[in-house]
Amino acid sequence: MSGAIPAFRHHLRPLLAALCLGAAMATIAAPARARGPDGIADVAEKVIDAVVNISTSQTIEAKSSPGEGRGASPQLPPGSPFEEFFDDFFKNRRGQGGDKGGPRKTNSLGSGFIVDTAGIAVTNNHVIADADEINIIMNDGTKIKAELVGVDKKTDLAVLKFKPPAKPLVAVKFGDSDKLRLGEWVIAIGNPFSLGGTVTAGIVSARNRDINSGPYDSYIQTDAAINRGNSGGPLFNLDGEVIGVNTLIISPSGGSIGIGFAVPSKTVIGVVDSLRKFGELRRGWLGVRIQQVTDEIAESLNIKPARGALIAGVEDKGPAKPAGIEPGDVVIKFDGKDIKEPKDLSRVVADTAVGKAVDVVIIRKGKEETRQVTLGRLDDGDKPQPASAKSQPEPEKVVTQKALGLDLAGLSKDLRAKYKIKDSVKGVIVTGVDDGSDAAEKRLSAGDVIVEVAQEAVGSAADVKKRVDQMKKDGKKSVLLLVSNGDGELRFVALSVQ
Repeated sequence: MSGAIPAFRHHLRPLLAALCLGAAMATIAAPARARGPDGIADVAEKVIDAVVNISTSQTIEAKSSPGEGRGASPQLPPGSPFEEFFDDFFKNRRGQGGDKGGPRKTNSLGSGFIVDTAGIAVTNNHVIADADEINIIMNDGTKIKAELVGVDKKTDLAVLKFKPPAKPLVAVKFGDSDKLRLGEWVIAIGNPFSLGGTVTAGIVSARNRDINSGPYDSYIQTDAAINRGNSGGPLFNLDGEVIGVNTLIISPSGGSIGIGFAVPSKTVIGVVDSLRKFGELRRGWLGVRIQQVTDEIAESLNIKPARGALIAGVEDKGPAKPAGIEPGDVVIKFDGKDIKEPKDLSRVVADTAVGKAVDVVIIRKGKEETRQVTLGRLDDGDKPQPASAKSQPEPEKVVTQKALGLDLAGLSKDLRAKYKIKDSVKGVIVTGVDDGSDAAEKRLSAGDVIVEVAQEAVGSAADVKKRVDQMKKDGKKSVLLLVSNGDGELRFVALSVQ
């Protein structure tokens, strides 16, 4: 048996030689493929002086609990070779407060880039949020104090201004993020882990990515290495144009795993222009509440395929009201741009200039119509609506009727008081929902008010049952309900009639 193995190897020698040669060729070729296009070095050399570090400091009360007071120290995986280095680095930057319980100064570092040689830079809002002092550190080490021009929390962007040094500045231009293609090479430059200007490259992994971080999510996803400290830095195309601002990563360890996100330049340009001009964001406002057009809702409204943004409510003092837009309309085009889902409408309206007259294409009862709307200005302030403090009297005996797995009743004074229904809300109230019914799955609950059935107003439980029976007779699979909560906020719900 001991001689069989060498003999076996002898017969495979030509094949092994060929495999080794192929592996060697692959090894030689691999680095060329790994480093990407040859133009990356040229782009980096061209734009590196426009990329800056953003240094901030903030005086806070020290906490005495163990492990706290690290300021902006990166959260590195246990056992990381850099862990001890960063612990020492950030501990030395704590200031005089130390762990004694008094005020101390914390420091953090992020990234940014110059967009105007007059001294204008862009970064992330979270990089400079709550800072007492902001400094811009140039690529050559020059440190300049910066002032805040304005911020937009919803897109996490901030604009800074500073006095240019004697040496001429380098500024970068924005490119068109709408022209990005999946798989296109991109370059990220920033300040990861406070290590100074660092260049990484990768491809565009996805566009228009919605990760539910804000109302205007439309991120560029890239596998270019983005780490802590890269926030606010630019994402370049191979023409040296900024096509995004690196904002966040998804990572269980705190380091790059190839899933990074950048705010697209199309969004950044509008925000930067508005902040520079007004010091605040001035977004367009349509004055409607919108929701998703599900397959069931699309079938009920005779829309094929399911698309657009369904108007669930129209504000009385909003721009949509005088334009004739109504609940039940589906917006499929706004100012010449296709609307495939509600987020599309939110983004395009927000990006449209206040006071601009735009054409809005809607589908109403299966037919396309065009309305012209002059946009108002969105008030981004929160508008809490506290519940009524009225006492709840003992409920009267309620006579209900069954339909669609719902217990339905007329809106009496006692039921309005019990469920806190405003006097302006008209319709038929839901007093109960059958477990396991389609209505339960669609989250209808006691206290909801059915305002319309199949786009016709209803005033009694009998009206609802009559409309549902007619839908069954007509062979419809589902019926569209317009439902209100106690405050009058509307939404559409499609329920099966089978």
